[in-house]
Amino acid sequence: MRIISGENKGRQIITPKNLPVRPTTDFAKESLFNILNNLVSLTEIDVLDLFAGTGNISYEFASRDCKTITAVDINRKCSQFIHQMAVKLNFQNLFIVQSNYKSFVNNAYKTWDIIYADPPYDMEEIEKIPQLIFDNQLLNPEGLFILEHDKSIDFSEHPNFSDHRHYGKVNFTFFKN
Repeated sequence: MRIISGENKGRQIITPKNLPVRPTTDFAKESLFNILNNLVSLTEIDVLDLFAGTGNISYEFASRDCKTITAVDINRKCSQFIHQMAVKLNFQNLFIVQSNYKSFVNNAYKTWDIIYADPPYDMEEIEKIPQLIFDNQLLNPEGLFILEHDKSIDFSEHPNFSDHRHYGKVNFTFFKN
């Protein structure tokens, strides 16, 4: 795993073997950020990374100097690893919250310009995550919610559906207000 662009471009992230994660591939991540670079000015946005895992996506946003990145993960080891890497990489804009995603979303204290969620592909109720985000009004008016999932789920009928892209086994569905 590596950071693709920004102040830490090319930096390798070596994760502990005991983390229960499936990091987004570098190929899919690079494709995602190529899309985002054409949609928003990354230096002017606040980002929420749900199911942050290794922090892979959070580091990419932080390296590109987003205003703030809030990384949420329920696993203590994941949260600790993200914190250690944020310190090591001197990311002053990366904040870590150890929490269940539902509790965090239902008690959110602000709104974000981009919300990225990469839940376990086999998680029950993954189909309900977009509605949870919109019911709790977590996106800013021009905000973007991105959900990573496997190919078995189709969100094209969701009222906030905007786009769908796939890169190998990785699928991104984009939602807007």
